[in-house]
Amino acid sequence: MLTVALQALLLMVTLAFGAWLVSLSKNDVSIVDSFWPLLILTGAATYALAAPETGPRTLVAVALVALWAVRLAAHITWRHWGEPEDHRYQAIRARNEPHFRWKSLVLVFALQATLAWVVSWSVLAAVVNPQPWNWLDSLGVCVIVAGASFEAVADWQLARFKSDPAHRGQVMDRGLWRNSRHPNYFGEFCVWWGFYLVALSAQGWWAIASPVLMTVLLLRVSGVALQEKDIAERRPGYRDYIARTNAFFPGRRRQSSQGDVTT
Repeated sequence: MLTVALQALLLMVTLAFGAWLVSLSKNDVSIVDSFWPLLILTGAATYALAAPETGPRTLVAVALVALWAVRLAAHITWRHWGEPEDHRYQAIRARNEPHFRWKSLVLVFALQATLAWVVSWSVLAAVVNPQPWNWLDSLGVCVIVAGASFEAVADWQLARFKSDPAHRGQVMDRGLWRNSRHPNYFGEFCVWWGFYLVALSAQGWWAIASPVLMTVLLLRVSGVALQEKDIAERRPGYRDYIARTNAFFPGRRRQSSQGDVTT
């Protein structure tokens, strides 16, 4: 299993290196976000093809990763097309000048490949174990599908909202965004805990690092915490949105300071 895992890491680092070369030509490291799901898909495909023995979960696990990865990569690429470097990466660039173009190979791309490799461990555990399929697998698949669907609907709702010029500068607080400030991240959270349930069914308890790392990334690193670092300054209505809406887990709306619970 270790040999297969290291083969996947090598291929994921190679893909990240290719993404870094593209970033040099574009002077935009935020393209790494488009490559993130493809890095995990590369790992999943390697596990399935290189493992000396696979089990009944292999095809299902890889297919689910592929559906998740292709949808997310396409969405991020479409969203960023024609836009300047994401402001989050502009801040990273500013903190690491001079010579950030070269430093970004390690600070952004190699780091992303390593994190994606750890996240993919649940898929590795699911793929290589020949244990028979059981109810925990079925539960995990249901959680994965529900999470991926929740994430896709949230992304679609936000994209449609932003496409209307009348909404420029406004806060999206409709649909799934009414009960969570980051429903797309919550969907992602469900996806990787779902994969861990499948891994657990295959006796892959050791893969707990995968969903735990993803949870930390979503809540404390590149997700909620980073997204909301300065958004209230750019969108005046966001403070009130924070006051009445859960950050992550969907829940009932609270009454804002203005007493408004209906908008």
